[in-house]
Amino acid sequence: MTPEELKERIPEDEFVFIASRSSGPGGQNVNKVNTKVELQFNVQDSACLSAQEKELIQRKLKSRINSSGVLIVRSQSERTQLRNRKNALDKLLILLSGALTERPERKPTGPTIKSQAERIDEKRKRGKIKKLRKDTDISDNDY
Repeated sequence: MTPEELKERIPEDEFVFIASRSSGPGGQNVNKVNTKVELQFNVQDSACLSAQEKELIQRKLKSRINSSGVLIVRSQSERTQLRNRKNALDKLLILLSGALTERPERKPTGPTIKSQAERIDEKRKRGKIKKLRKDTDISDNDY
């Protein structure tokens, strides 16, 4: 599912935006204006996601979801609250999109010809090294 599809599917009222003072660029503006945006999305209470989708998001984004089931995304890279708000929303939609897309199952393949040749070459080198370690027989007849 693409971020654009998610944006159309999830209503705006399910997002909670909290603005605070940023520590990013902006000079004196940073000290006066609440430009940092924290976007909160309650995954469990979302009406537009199915139970299976909620479970997928919970599993794949568990490190970003707090104990009350709220997914939090922050943005403070821009100088204006509006841009940070858009940036945070984009980040959230990309996260959700990534969590909801299933990765195709990997088809196992055999080793490549090059990797096989490298393996055999390494075995040959290792064999030579071990052969050099062996004691040579010095018999009394040779003198």
